[in-house]
Amino acid sequence: MTQRSIVNGMTLNELESLLVGRIKSGSNAYYLALLLCALVMLAGSVAGLQATVGGHHIYYGVSREVPWGILISTYVFFVVTSTGLCLVSAIGHVFGVSDYMPIAKRSVFLSIVTILAGFLVISAEIKVPIKMMLYNIISPNLTSNIWWMGTLYGVYLMFMFIEFACLLIDRHRTAVTFGFLGAVAGIAAHSNLGAVFGLLNGREFWHGPYMPIYFITSAMMTGTAVIIFFHLLAYRVNRRQLDAPMARSLDMVRRLAILLICVIAFFTVWKILSGIAGMPEGKYQAVMALLTGPYAINFWVFEVGLALLLPLVLFLTGRNRPRQLLIASGLMILGIFIMRYDLVIVGEVVPVFHGLGVNEFKGLLSYRPSLHELVITLGGFGMVGFLFLLGEKIFDGHKVDLH
Repeated sequence: MTQRSIVNGMTLNELESLLVGRIKSGSNAYYLALLLCALVMLAGSVAGLQATVGGHHIYYGVSREVPWGILISTYVFFVVTSTGLCLVSAIGHVFGVSDYMPIAKRSVFLSIVTILAGFLVISAEIKVPIKMMLYNIISPNLTSNIWWMGTLYGVYLMFMFIEFACLLIDRHRTAVTFGFLGAVAGIAAHSNLGAVFGLLNGREFWHGPYMPIYFITSAMMTGTAVIIFFHLLAYRVNRRQLDAPMARSLDMVRRLAILLICVIAFFTVWKILSGIAGMPEGKYQAVMALLTGPYAINFWVFEVGLALLLPLVLFLTGRNRPRQLLIASGLMILGIFIMRYDLVIVGEVVPVFHGLGVNEFKGLLSYRPSLHELVITLGGFGMVGFLFLLGEKIFDGHKVDLH
């Protein structure tokens, strides 16, 4: 390309100068946060590469009996978040609800960032990720939910990239089209992710038709928390005052979050009751591990307290209180992360042979994340933080022109 090439009315040299100027506009605290996130992301990548080369059985805490660990739950957390961001943002610029318009650009960008973080984490879980991508194309297994999940998430990511690009260049009609396609692909991929768990009839804690529905609903709940948290954080990063349209939009997201918290609380109550009533073999032991067993703190403190009850109270009383909403959404994100961890791990700690009376499988299995798994998990969050901070400067705070 030559200097005369035009990008949205500017030459490439002018665009380059503009981007450099925006990146240089950050404070010392901004650059320190950007550096820390980059270092954490790099550490996670190095840990993943070392485990891939040296062997997962050496560096990871998973075993033959508990084959899915924190990397799987972290992947689930990130892709759930991405889908939720896509669906909540689509309420505005895809389905035309004007109060949701101001959150569109940043939410779509965050949906791309979070799914990329999920792919980073899952690539460290897969022994040879390049082979997975290759054979996913040349040797598809159309009867596999995992194949459909991976393929649909790839299609979803492509649609989200195109949608975000169209939003940047003010091609709103095209953005609406690809936003709708992205929402459809996200729902399809996410329901397949739920089916990966729900169709495993050997794991009673997961098995059941409600899992795909639960995944979609919890995705939207997660999306509301992430939208509130990162939009409020972004205004602090950019040292700007919260304008009236954005404040109104975040208040609408707050109201939606209250509704979705109540829905997920409903799901949680019936999940517990269905595991207790009649003491179903396998599921009862898993539910009791949550209620009174080794995962009771995770369940009562993080799942019930931080993910549901405390955010519900803070959201109900937090209208026009940005700091309170920031705290509530941050606690909610932490609680939801533990919720995903419990979903994956507790579903595995009850031995498959528990009901057969085999002596060595009478108790619950144990799993503890290794140092490498924890570093890779933090690397995923470092990637989200790094790309979020960088995006705030490159895209000038994701300003939205309402149409």
